[in-house]
Amino acid sequence: MTAAKKLKVTLVKSPFGRVAAHRACVTGLGLRRIRQAVVLADTPENRGMISRVSYLLRVEEA
Repeated sequence: MTAAKKLKVTLVKSPFGRVAAHRACVTGLGLRRIRQAVVLADTPENRGMISRVSYLLRVEEA
């Protein structure tokens, strides 16, 4: 059994005033406040949302 990779995603810029689809991606990742961090599974779905709003986030391996 292999351990699934995890990503630590931190919101560093506000989604306020951004494109609605980008705000939805931030919400979909589970982020609500600046400097809030969440640990997510490294899946293609999460990677797609992260790449779309990468200018708002800091991503690290967890």
